[in-house]
Amino acid sequence: MRTALCQFTAGAEPEENLRALDRLAERAAARGAQLAVFPEASMARFGAPLGPVAEPLDGPWADGVRHLAQRHGLTVVAGMFTPASEGRVANTLLATGPEVEAGYDKIHLYDAFGFRESDTVAPGREVTTIDVAGVRVGLATCYDVRFPELFRAHADAGAALSVLPTSWGAGPGKLAQWELLTRARALDATVWLAAAGQAPPDPAADLEERTPAPTGIGHSALIGPDGRVREQAGVGEELLVAEVDVAETERVRRAVAVLDNRRL
Repeated sequence: MRTALCQFTAGAEPEENLRALDRLAERAAARGAQLAVFPEASMARFGAPLGPVAEPLDGPWADGVRHLAQRHGLTVVAGMFTPASEGRVANTLLATGPEVEAGYDKIHLYDAFGFRESDTVAPGREVTTIDVAGVRVGLATCYDVRFPELFRAHADAGAALSVLPTSWGAGPGKLAQWELLTRARALDATVWLAAAGQAPPDPAADLEERTPAPTGIGHSALIGPDGRVREQAGVGEELLVAEVDVAETERVRRAVAVLDNRRL
């Protein structure tokens, strides 16, 4: 399955961000992509008030994503915010495209490194997978990458690929953690991992400097089920398009049967 990782910098205005999605989806489709993965918070960046922009999955922003997915003939996964209880929002992935319609609410909230996502975001509870062009795909978001059990749950549900939209926080050692964690999760579950991140607002910024909100560090990556990096972006806007070979997932699982060999 030909997969696109669409790295860009979201702003505070959902309509402007929707236009960026449309532009990148058009480029992805022109390169033969069947699945286009956009970052977490593609609807509106972190650091801006989320409540005023949150919309339901049948709202106008989500409908705009549906229309561009239909127009370009591919499945799109993109991060948005939907209303939740107690004045909070859900950090939601919308997955939409040919015979695909699903939402995933981020389970593990980023209460770390001095940031408290749970103050404004309600956690999800459901493991979610979709089928794209005959390939089972698991959905995860950013901080979820620190919890290997979610990716093993994807594999147990039949996924050969997990997608990971992110808006990773900058700070000391955070890029190294990002590179380690994405490779480890692919190995833990013997899945392909398509990690699409926000590009930082300032491409010249020092990624070792912590920012008030997690606004991205770039470095989107496609990781194979053997843990090897197959494609990786830099810090600016970038489109990566590559093949996800399901047969390779099966070969790796025969060679290193970690899912079958589990005891806990």
